[in-house]
Amino acid sequence: MSFTINIKNMVCQRCNLVVSQIFSDLGIDLLSVDLGQAVVVEDQLSGAKLEALDNALQANGFERIDDKKGGLLERMKTLIIKSIHHQDHFNLSINWSDFLADELNYDYSYLSTLFSSVSGITLEQYIIRQKIEKAKEYLIYGQLSVKEIAFKLGYSSVAHLSTQFKKVTGMTPSRFKSSRPMASRKPLDNIM
Repeated sequence: MSFTINIKNMVCQRCNLVVSQIFSDLGIDLLSVDLGQAVVVEDQLSGAKLEALDNALQANGFERIDDKKGGLLERMKTLIIKSIHHQDHFNLSINWSDFLADELNYDYSYLSTLFSSVSGITLEQYIIRQKIEKAKEYLIYGQLSVKEIAFKLGYSSVAHLSTQFKKVTGMTPSRFKSSRPMASRKPLDNIM
């Protein structure tokens, strides 16, 4: 029988490697690992191993989530981060409410209410902030124009991207690009 462990702060493929190594070092066989989750054989998790796992995860900046709502919140964040930051092609026509409801098997209104009550911002604001962080990345590397970035992130126009960008960062994309942008990037797991 398998058991899913939800893990906070797993936001990149490197995180998967670190978490896989933690499980391996502890002699816990992984069935799979993905952003925000590890699946193990259930009978491998004794009290002592669970405590050792918690300590090793915390030492590496991760945290096991053992409550259902906290796990669901992390799964929402992980799906959003994965869709925006780790896909080769962002789905321009993504309907976030349908996508999250389908992926998590919960009604979107429940997911939205849960997210807002725990995070202090709406799910929509979180998605916007993640998209703006991705726009910052594109601007820093300078390989795309603002128009191309707007299209790539699913904005209806450059003006729409610029308005949201300024609302989140306090400056236009052009001003951001000409400033010293590296200091204003945030780790993906700290965006709120």
